[in-house]
Amino acid sequence: MLKAALSIDDFCRSYGVGKTTAYEEINAGRLRAVKAGRRTLIPEQSAADWLKSLEPVAGGAERAA
Repeated sequence: MLKAALSIDDFCRSYGVGKTTAYEEINAGRLRAVKAGRRTLIPEQSAADWLKSLEPVAGGAERAA
């Protein structure tokens, strides 16, 4: 079942970030969140847009020589 919005915990699990990073991104305005009572929710489209906005890793992972 597709969720229209993710809780902070669900967002962190789905996108591989910690709560501190999630709240930093929200406070910086890079990730949109909404309130439903006391709960903070991240609309699924906002999460997807946030992921697209991240810088790509140039050249892949570096290898030790």
